[in-house]
Amino acid sequence: MSGRSKYPEQFRRDAVELVNSSDRPLRQVARDLGVNHETLRSWVNTAKQASEAGPVEDSAVTDEVTRLRKQVAELEKEKEILRKAAAYFAR
Repeated sequence: MSGRSKYPEQFRRDAVELVNSSDRPLRQVARDLGVNHETLRSWVNTAKQASEAGPVEDSAVTDEVTRLRKQVAELEKEKEILRKAAAYFAR
């Protein structure tokens, strides 16, 4: 759904969900919503293609997750060292 649409994204998602969950024909749903039936058909097809493609792998997210996992491991090591030091000095 490229470009600037006069319909908000949430409206488009709701309209597609209505088409998928309703037993009414697409043309009737489009008429009830005040949307051109071809526009609604395009939204439905785009949503179907997106769901078939599955989640998009974002390299920035993957890199961030890897970085954060390394940071967590490092912090856990530091915590263990500090715990042992606290136990030693508490004696």
